[in-house]
Amino acid sequence: MNQSSNSGPVPTGKPKLLDQVRSAIRTLHYSRRTEKAYIHWIRRYIFFHHVRHPQEMVAADVTQFLTHLAVEGRVSASTQNQAFNALLFLYKRVLKKDLGLIQGVTRAKKPKRLPVVLNREEVRLSGTWPSTSS
Repeated sequence: MNQSSNSGPVPTGKPKLLDQVRSAIRTLHYSRRTEKAYIHWIRRYIFFHHVRHPQEMVAADVTQFLTHLAVEGRVSASTQNQAFNALLFLYKRVLKKDLGLIQGVTRAKKPKRLPVVLNREEVRLSGTWPSTSS
């Protein structure tokens, strides 16, 4: 009985894309959390484009994905930036492909934070203002 026919897929010699990404990240000594995040975003990008290989895609595909994250996904600006950096890493370091300018991306809005201002009475009640009854 020949066991090689039941051993699964035959290796082609070239590692799978996500294995190449992991290897590049580890070679550059990025943190495991960065690795996990980048793999997550690259995987989402691939599935967003119906499992097309990133080598077949162009800058417009990256723009479409990042805009989708901001508009439909309603992600924060920092989350969108993380996804963008993961894709830049994929194309520059792993695929060695220049995407050119990524233009027309709808950016996620940074939250508008109003400064918290307390009046003197509120500060005095909080215990951080020196007492006037010394």
